[in-house]
Amino acid sequence: MPRPITRRAALRLSVTAAGAVATTLTFPRVLRAAAAPAHPHGVVRGEPTADKIGAEVLASGGNAVDAVVASALAAAVCSPAMTGIGGYGTAIMIASADGKNVVAIDANSAAPAAASADLFPLDAKGNVRGRVNDVGWLAAGVPGILAGLQRALDRHGTRSFRDSVQPAIALARDGFPLSAAIATTIRNLTPTFSTHAGGRALFLKNGAPPAAGETFRNPELAALLTTLAQRNSVDSFYRGDIAQRIADDFAKNGGIVTAADLAAYRAHEVAPLRFTWQGSEVCTAPLTAGGFTMLQCLTTLRALDWHREPAGLARTHAYLEALRLAWSDRLALLGDPAHAAIPQEKLLSDDYARACADRIRHAVKSGTILPQAATPRPHGGTIHLSAVDRHGNMAAVTLTHGNGFGAGVTVDGLGLTLGHGMSRFETKPGHANAPGPGKRPLHNMCPSIVLREGRPVLAVGGRGGRKIPNATLETLLQFVALNRPLAAAVAAPRPHTEGTPAVELEGAWPATERAALPALGYKIKTAVSATVSAVSFDPRSGESRAAMR
Repeated sequence: MPRPITRRAALRLSVTAAGAVATTLTFPRVLRAAAAPAHPHGVVRGEPTADKIGAEVLASGGNAVDAVVASALAAAVCSPAMTGIGGYGTAIMIASADGKNVVAIDANSAAPAAASADLFPLDAKGNVRGRVNDVGWLAAGVPGILAGLQRALDRHGTRSFRDSVQPAIALARDGFPLSAAIATTIRNLTPTFSTHAGGRALFLKNGAPPAAGETFRNPELAALLTTLAQRNSVDSFYRGDIAQRIADDFAKNGGIVTAADLAAYRAHEVAPLRFTWQGSEVCTAPLTAGGFTMLQCLTTLRALDWHREPAGLARTHAYLEALRLAWSDRLALLGDPAHAAIPQEKLLSDDYARACADRIRHAVKSGTILPQAATPRPHGGTIHLSAVDRHGNMAAVTLTHGNGFGAGVTVDGLGLTLGHGMSRFETKPGHANAPGPGKRPLHNMCPSIVLREGRPVLAVGGRGGRKIPNATLETLLQFVALNRPLAAAVAAPRPHTEGTPAVELEGAWPATERAALPALGYKIKTAVSATVSAVSFDPRSGESRAAMR
């Protein structure tokens, strides 16, 4: 067994959050493609404090799963707006160094048994009355993060949960300086936090939110994590005394998650979706994760021989139309395949890809865009961690509250802020992604792993709500279709569209194309993308590298 992180090391890592947390809610604006340094023990990349904790685990002999689980638990404390152990869900991809074992873990939120398709009544404008699907106790389903991390550790790690959670306990107990971004988010949510005892206790002192730079502590969460560490398991979070306390607070505040809902929850190990192009195999988390949309777009671009097209307006035009088609299908047709009929085989088929490619070729030749109807909406939050160890084992983990602080509610006495997984459902009864008992909502997380010659060489994913699938897709296109190295793939400028003519381009996008696209029918604006974090491994040299932007 690798040695556990010592209490002294945990404390040392927790205080490094002072400089790290300030960057958790911002996106870098400068594109860089400098060569990434090699890491002899492997590397974790995605959140500065969590990265240091992962490095300690790797240096002590832990594998990629050990490192990413300890890192994720720490990130769930020191990035409280983005995620938490009460966050709605996590999606995980794991690949063994020999490539023979590639699995996905689905730990998405589950709707409670009392959920129905008409759970959220609409006003005359079609909006949910009181935004109760977005903020408050009805917005929270069963949280899946702890179940997913435990499953990954039990099946693919070498360390105990007891050892893995120690840095997170230290961060919660001893605290970290609050960044200006998180302090602002807390201040903006003060009206929500003030509505219930748990929110007032954690976020408000004498009714006032904390200021930037103050040490933010969560002693109740530290106590909860300590109890789970003593039991060396998260099981009582779902089935036992802790689960009952969570259910009691739901009932007290008008929520509908019960002890039975918590007890019924399981994180599932499932087969990933796979796609091959240019000698690389992309493996990504299946529905209800966002990887399906990435693979649909990749399949269409492969049918177009997109990688053979010279860089320029025509290639960008084809790319944007492939994105728009995939997003239109995503928002109209996708949902939980365990509870709705989803045309997965058709949407990922070569026949459908060729049909889409023909439509796109016609649009490019005629200088037009395809008529598509879709409804974009903002989603934020999330942390993504990619990890590789010295042997080449890889893991990619995305975990999220949803938007900032999720549902904005905290379980009294536990310091447990809950994500708003129910907000990821569609509010139209009859839609494949409408809420229902036990259903898991369509979400944006899309951790992915790339294999070459049967060996894992890249782990990648992103944070940034609905921008995650497109940002991760761009990195995969650069790495897989255009054969760019890691740093250049992550540095490449990214587009974003959700099926409408509205397109966001990063500032580094070629100016000549930006100027020409409106004439085709696009509505162009400049905006930042999601943040992508990735690690690579060279099976021949044993070198691992990391990049994040």
